[in-house]
Amino acid sequence: MIEQTELIVTEWHYHSPVNSTDAREKISHFISLDVMKKRASTKKGIACRFSCHFTIENETILEYVAEDSYVIDLEDKIDKNELLIMIRNSYSKFKEKFDLRKFGTELQDRSLRTLDETKIDLDAILPLLE
Repeated sequence: MIEQTELIVTEWHYHSPVNSTDAREKISHFISLDVMKKRASTKKGIACRFSCHFTIENETILEYVAEDSYVIDLEDKIDKNELLIMIRNSYSKFKEKFDLRKFGTELQDRSLRTLDETKIDLDAILPLLE
């Protein structure tokens, strides 16, 4: 059995840009994914941590980090398709939290990029679940 935990926002540091009128077109962002192994005597799992940074030139506007975990029975085997579904679900929750929190900021008309699944090394993550 696979159980997904609640997404926890560990960082949300928003800094309003100094010169927001000129800067709106210059806003850029990047997203990273870190996956960590979790293990207990009766369960195994992973934690997915997504980080997002919005910047204008060299000025950071937003640092947003959130974690989501999966707890899995030891006997359950996870394949690449299941792992990708887990990562997609975590990213969906990450994006949903962003969409709720962005209102009232310079980023209220921005969206997070679609998750680029081609850059996720599933072969490197699968051994964490053995």
